[in-house]
Amino acid sequence: MKNLIICSHPLVKRDLTLLRDKNTPSHLFRSILRRVATLMAYRVTEDLAVKEISVMTPLEKTKGYMVTDSVILVPILRAGLGLVGGFVEVLPNARVGHIGMYRDEETLKPVDYYLKVPKNIHRSFVFVLDPMLATGGSAVGAVSVLKQRGARRIRFISLVAAPEGVRQLLRHHPDVMIFTCSLDRQLNKKGYILPGLGDAGDRIFGTLE
Repeated sequence: MKNLIICSHPLVKRDLTLLRDKNTPSHLFRSILRRVATLMAYRVTEDLAVKEISVMTPLEKTKGYMVTDSVILVPILRAGLGLVGGFVEVLPNARVGHIGMYRDEETLKPVDYYLKVPKNIHRSFVFVLDPMLATGGSAVGAVSVLKQRGARRIRFISLVAAPEGVRQLLRHHPDVMIFTCSLDRQLNKKGYILPGLGDAGDRIFGTLE
């Protein structure tokens, strides 16, 4: 699919397998998720602009580089919070916004309830973070809201995605790049990704019944 990038590094494949495993406890799920986010961040940011600078080593002056593009991370609450730490690990200057959006269990439509993003969002890359791209409703809603606020360079980052969600997001926002670790098979009747990894939010925060 156009604008869909699969992060298929061997270490990502290894960790995604652990995240899929229903026997992986919450504390390990969180730490593995953070590690995968760090690995994904290298792929997502490989085209950021840099400029040449000079730096003094212990022996002599040499040239180096600094990133000139600014980045804003916007996790979709609450599961998206699990990806923030890994990205901040390699992007310590990134600013972080938050968007609260949940899926109505009957209609499967997104319902938004909170938005807080940094100023001058139009000048930055905006990385929308959500472990699951399922129906695509929340993703489309989040990107639409961010565009209304002025965001122009948006990338959507997920752990796993369903074909239905990818098509939905690209149909409404064909300019958005989607990064994921796996394009899974399909959605079930309840809108969950198959094979998926269950409810990411519940697994991150230990709220499984």
